[in-house]
Amino acid sequence: MSLIKTSEEINAMREGGHILSRALKAAVDSVRPGITLREVDAIGEASMRAEGATPSFLHYKTSPSDTPFPSTICLSVNEEIVHGLGNRDRVLLEGDILGLDIGCWYKGLCTDMAVSVYVGEKPPEKIVKLLAVTKEALLAGVAAAHVGGDIKDISAAIEAVVKPHKYGNVRALVGHGVGHAVHENPHVPNFLSPQYPSIKIKDGMTLALEPMFGMGGDYRVDTADDGWAVIMADGSIGSHFEVTIAITKEGTEILTPLPV
Repeated sequence: MSLIKTSEEINAMREGGHILSRALKAAVDSVRPGITLREVDAIGEASMRAEGATPSFLHYKTSPSDTPFPSTICLSVNEEIVHGLGNRDRVLLEGDILGLDIGCWYKGLCTDMAVSVYVGEKPPEKIVKLLAVTKEALLAGVAAAHVGGDIKDISAAIEAVVKPHKYGNVRALVGHGVGHAVHENPHVPNFLSPQYPSIKIKDGMTLALEPMFGMGGDYRVDTADDGWAVIMADGSIGSHFEVTIAITKEGTEILTPLPV
């Protein structure tokens, strides 16, 4: 499995990424008080399948002995930062924060993306700020990615945006390579750490960047009782944004345009 993608493979990922973006937009547009997570999940899945893509998270397993993931979208509510189950009949309420993380296969290649949104009409300023900072950090990471640079450049750019706001910058989960598999090397942390080595960025790399921040300031996370959702240990609201990018000599391109 090559971590470097050919131009033909990047073209296919671009096509799949735009399909994925439209599926995520359909799911986001459905979000309102009173809808269930299961209904949101079905809308996103129907959109991608209508365009010839298939879910990459549905039935996903990291090893043959794992229990397969049961939904198309990871739908994470409030303190759930990632990996919330989309097959729940949980009803969304006014004031909830919903993270939508979605991936698809198209022409044998995988793309991945996520956004977090407010459920309702008038988000409090503190929520507007949290979501805006997370998106800003993501785009700073994208801007820092270029051929000949280092993965640490991406990590530093993301960390520089969030640090002044004192949000919890989740450390147990990181971005990653993507394309031939849902998760590939290299790891792309949202912070600088000596535990992650310097890795040069090469022409044809495709990466999923995904900052994850908690409002409460604590970066630690736990696993929910269902064994799937990752929750902020301090119980604070979480925010998660993600795009798949291609890095080539011509520049860096977002293959999965954000719908919000």
